[in-house]
Amino acid sequence: MKKNDLEKDSVRRLKIDDSADGQRLDNFLMARLKGVPKSRIYKLVRGGEVRINGGRAEVSYRLRLDDEVRIPPVRLAVPVITPVTHLPQGGIRLLPHILYRDDALIALNKPAGMAVHGGSGISRGVIEQMRLELPECRTMELVHRLDRETSGVLLIALKRRALVGLHAAMRDGKIEKRYLTLVAGRWPNPLQHVKLPLHKRVTEEGEKRVTVRDEGQSAHTVFRRLQVFQDFTLLEAELKTGRTHQIRVHTSHLGFPIAGDDKYGDFELNRRLARQGLKRMFLHAAKLVFAHPVSGERMLIEAPLPDDLARFLESLNAQTI
Repeated sequence: MKKNDLEKDSVRRLKIDDSADGQRLDNFLMARLKGVPKSRIYKLVRGGEVRINGGRAEVSYRLRLDDEVRIPPVRLAVPVITPVTHLPQGGIRLLPHILYRDDALIALNKPAGMAVHGGSGISRGVIEQMRLELPECRTMELVHRLDRETSGVLLIALKRRALVGLHAAMRDGKIEKRYLTLVAGRWPNPLQHVKLPLHKRVTEEGEKRVTVRDEGQSAHTVFRRLQVFQDFTLLEAELKTGRTHQIRVHTSHLGFPIAGDDKYGDFELNRRLARQGLKRMFLHAAKLVFAHPVSGERMLIEAPLPDDLARFLESLNAQTI
């Protein structure tokens, strides 16, 4: 890609209003310096070229109402416009997967196998693809995350106010999250509260791994038994906390690994299940209940079980509990 002399004519000084109040400085800059690598933006901040109210700031600084942000002239590469016809991993367009949309947020039925954001060898995730398909939504941000192999309801904020409001609701435990999962074995209890602390670490290969440890963060999952099969149980898992890999680690630690889980599951069983038609982890974000961050209206968003998981359930020989 050739360079050109495209450069902002002068320093920009931007006054922070309600739309960016509380936003991290690095995220604010990335939204306004399209095409500039994140590493370059961090270098501008750390070198003191970006200033807040005339002084230096950290990339993690939270902007405040009426702050003045100085953005220096930045030389850009010739912008590369990727047409929407260039599809992401799996060749999937995401607009047909929208469950709900208004001016403040989008509820998406995320396909399995698609990361929520790019990185670690993934050129484009859900949020990057959605920005391509909806270029008019300039402040689009993920509200939360789902594992790459997990399908189901994913919230995307279209306004800063919606993002802040939904994050606050999550911190206060005011968003109800329910998943459907198939575990190996016959789950004994119709209703079971699991409170096991989780410790997260990153391996030398850069992968997140979570284990149950006393010094970990508190984690609470409520499991409801929905259907028992010969060798499996279909569960509804309600998250009371939102720790990384929480459902996967809780079920695995209790001896009921999720079918198809390639990190915490039974690997030999997974190979057999793949031959029987289950090609991925059986975990689906089925329902979200929350107050709309702008109107306050009670929202119930549901995503039906995907065809691949529904077909696998039908292939199992259901038995009476």
